[in-house]
Amino acid sequence: MSSPGPGPGPGPGPRCVGRLRVWQRGAGGPGGVVWDAALVLAAFLERSAAHLPAPPGRRLRLPLRRQAALELGAGTGLVGLRAAALGANVTVTDLEEVQDLLKKNIESNQHLISGSIQAKVLKWGEDVTDFLPAPDYILMADCIYYEESLEPLIKTLKDLSGPETQILCCYEERTMGKNPEVERRFFELLQKDFELEKVPLDKHDEEYRSEDIHIFIIQKKKMNTPS
Repeated sequence: MSSPGPGPGPGPGPRCVGRLRVWQRGAGGPGGVVWDAALVLAAFLERSAAHLPAPPGRRLRLPLRRQAALELGAGTGLVGLRAAALGANVTVTDLEEVQDLLKKNIESNQHLISGSIQAKVLKWGEDVTDFLPAPDYILMADCIYYEESLEPLIKTLKDLSGPETQILCCYEERTMGKNPEVERRFFELLQKDFELEKVPLDKHDEEYRSEDIHIFIIQKKKMNTPS
């Protein structure tokens, strides 16, 4: 395996990541390929399953075994598949047009799953009642790219998260076009309701890491109660 470089992994067809075999599409939008941030986050989960760094004052419930996890913008489902292989009970979510690919990848890797995994449609900004109670983890890799999707994404994060939910957000920093402004705006909106802690690069997987790819651990701000 090689360290991630710019852009998505090769496609179409299957891609082997560790023991996982993940199918990709040659066309049909960004959700059909394995992006580098997904590789980095999946490897981070596997490397750090027993000792993720916690934000100050927080305690992460690891290992992943028997924890409920939900992946947003799952695409090929690589991150959710890795979590399920580590024992989590996972729901991978994306738009309707990606469901066939998600289900194909779940079927291809079912023999590796020690927890459970299912694919469901979830459009950011819409009702999340079917996904409650709040999961222990929300996983998201390279979900910060469209300006018009930022507010729906933040709303979904707020609606899905409980006070103990840990959000693991991995994204590739991009300098072209409007990307820097979109990333800045996302974190500006996020910090109104959430606390975040950046995972140092030396805590990432030694092989799957890049200075341009960042991982944050995010949690809802504690509500101040009157004394």
